[in-house]
Amino acid sequence: MQKVINCLKEHNPVINKKLKKVTVEEGNKIATELFKILAKRKDGIGLAANQVGIDAAVAVVNVKEPIVLINPEVVSTSVEVPYYEGCLSFKGKGVHTKRYRDVIITTEQLESQLYFSGAENKIEGKGSWEKEQSNKHDAELRLLESVCVQHEIDHLNGKTIYDREFKRESFRRTEVKIGRNEKVIIKKDKETLTMKYKKAIPYLEKGWIINGH
Repeated sequence: MQKVINCLKEHNPVINKKLKKVTVEEGNKIATELFKILAKRKDGIGLAANQVGIDAAVAVVNVKEPIVLINPEVVSTSVEVPYYEGCLSFKGKGVHTKRYRDVIITTEQLESQLYFSGAENKIEGKGSWEKEQSNKHDAELRLLESVCVQHEIDHLNGKTIYDREFKRESFRRTEVKIGRNEKVIIKKDKETLTMKYKKAIPYLEKGWIINGH
């Protein structure tokens, strides 16, 4: 069984190259091996062929259910969202990225397109707290799946998380002219929180905004 390449300790040129397209039969055989590696490691949710040294445009994802990607192509995307990603080839490391919340792709083995979305489902009327939390958790899981699919497709195109890294702009006090101990109301989508400005800074760096600014 192949081992996952540790890019922190070794260099393999296949990690940074666009991989060759394969037949469905070849792709399914490789996908089976990739799933076996994932199952044995138990610390990943996706794996691309070049992460184990194979030059083939094949990857697998296993977040909500097993997904096989053979010669995948992105055909449509939606809004970008900030995310924090790790990678089996850079174990113990993570970077801030921007990914599409929703993505539509095609694969070699399926005639129909695959749609992945991290958007929350609309709840008609006033839903219970349990229902709202369940909806939020489901959206987070679907977003994770969408990000993972994009992550693996990047691998097949010779890109890693470091090609997607972006530096978040830190919030400076002069930008909003608020004292560190002054209470502020921050919001994101329909959720609001009240806290001191110094404690709100990490939220602001993740996309929350100060109400009224």
